[in-house]
Amino acid sequence: MTDNLYSGEKFTDEESAFLRHVRFGELPPRPAPEDLTAETESESDPRRDAPPGHHPLDPYPNPATHG
Repeated sequence: MTDNLYSGEKFTDEESAFLRHVRFGELPPRPAPEDLTAETESESDPRRDAPPGHHPLDPYPNPATHG
């Protein structure tokens, strides 16, 4: 089924750029450097330590034991 999707033909960088443009169109303009924000990791994220399915603000995460 995937054999039909790839012809095995090799393209130059210029041809690949053209085909990308045909398939996806124009790229949006790049944001200005002053519009970018730096991301920082936070060690106080409660979701990392919580078990799956537990909301950090839920005082009773398991209704079977807190009915």
